Amino acid sequence: MDVNDLRAATTVISFTVFIGIIVWAFSKRNKKDFEEASKLPLDQD
Repeated sequence: MDVNDLRAATTVISFTVFIGIIVWAFSKRNKKDFEEASKLPLDQD
């Protein structure tokens, strides 16, 4: 295994994780939680 193979594998894994985070962040299942979290700075104690 060459160092370039390791770099390519790291790039592919990083891109896969990035796409996974994007899918998770924009999934409809999390929409309610994110809407509540977006209102936290505006809430008065």
